[in-house]
Amino acid sequence: MDIPTLKKQLKGASPAMVYTVVGTQMELQAETRQAFLDLIPAEERVMNVASYDLEATPLDEALADAMAAPFFGERRLVFLNKPTFLTGSTGRGSLKQDPDLLKEYLNHPEPTTTLVIMAPYEKLDGRKGVVKSLKKVAVEVSAAPLDESQARHIVEARFQKDGFILQNGAMDELVRRTNADYGQMMSHVQQLETYAYPGKDITIAAVQGLVPQSLDENVFDLVQAVLDQHQVMALDDYQQLLAAQQQPLQINAVLVSQFRLLLQVKILSQRGLSQGTITQQLKVHPYRVQLAQRTAQKYDLATLCQAYQGLIQIERDLKTTSRSPELLFQLFMLKFNKAVD
Repeated sequence: MDIPTLKKQLKGASPAMVYTVVGTQMELQAETRQAFLDLIPAEERVMNVASYDLEATPLDEALADAMAAPFFGERRLVFLNKPTFLTGSTGRGSLKQDPDLLKEYLNHPEPTTTLVIMAPYEKLDGRKGVVKSLKKVAVEVSAAPLDESQARHIVEARFQKDGFILQNGAMDELVRRTNADYGQMMSHVQQLETYAYPGKDITIAAVQGLVPQSLDENVFDLVQAVLDQHQVMALDDYQQLLAAQQQPLQINAVLVSQFRLLLQVKILSQRGLSQGTITQQLKVHPYRVQLAQRTAQKYDLATLCQAYQGLIQIERDLKTTSRSPELLFQLFMLKFNKAVD
C-alpha cells in the first residue's frame, strides 16, 4: 500500500491493528507517522501515544504498553521504531530482542491499539518466522524512494492543493536541482510558496534562486562537457567549481563516481537488464539511473572507460604531486580528447 492510499483508508474506516512501514525515504516515513498521529485527538496524545526505539528499548516493555487499554480515549497508538531484528543486519550496538515476543503479540493483537512498526530499511528479512507472521497479520505500507514521475506528481499536487501554479519549466528545474529526491523537493515547497506569496505563481527563476544545485548536479554538467570533448567549456565548469570553494579531491571523487555509474549502467543495459533491475542492483536513486542511461547510450564503452581511467589518474596525482588541480584537469582533457579522436 502506498501512503496516499493509507491516508484515504485511515480517514474512511477504522484502522487495522498492526501496520509495518518499510522503506528508506525519510520524508515518507514522517508523513506516515503524522497520518497515524492524526487518528488520536490532540488532547489524548500524551496518554495514548507511545514511541519506542527498539535499538535501545526492550521489546517486552514496548509490547506491554501496546497491550494496555486506552486512557480516557477510544484507541492507543504505539510506534515501534528501528526494528533491526526484523532485517538481515546484525545491528551492531543494538539491543538484542526476542522475536518470539512479537510473534505472540501478533497471535492476539490488542483490538484497541494500533501498533505501527516503523522500519526505515530497504526490506525485511522474509526468511525469519516473525517476518512471515507480520506479513500474515500486518498491513504493509511502502516508504520506498519514489521515482521521478511519482515524486513529481505528489509535489505538483501539493502546490495545487495550496493554491499555487507552477509556471513552465519550474517543476523540471526543481526535479533537476534535487535529482528528483522527494524529500529534498518537499523541503523546498514552503520556501517557494512563501517567496511567491501573495502571488500564486512558482516561476523557474524562483526555483533557480532558492534551490541550490548539489555538487552532483554541477558535476553532471561537467561530465557532459568532458564526454562531448568541449575542452573550453569543461575547463570553465571545473574552474567555477573551484571558485565555489569545492575541494579538488571532492570534485574528482564525484566525477569518478559519475563515470563509474555510467559504466555500470552501460554494461548492465547491454546485458538486457531493465531500469528497475539496474536500480535495485546498484542501490541508487531511480532518477540517477534514468539520467545515466540517457547519457551512456550516446557513447561507447571504450570512451567511458578512457575517461574513468583518466580521472583515477588525476586522483593519484592530486595526492602525490604539487601540480595545480587546473593543470591536472587540463592535461586529462588533452589526453582524453587525443585518445578518443
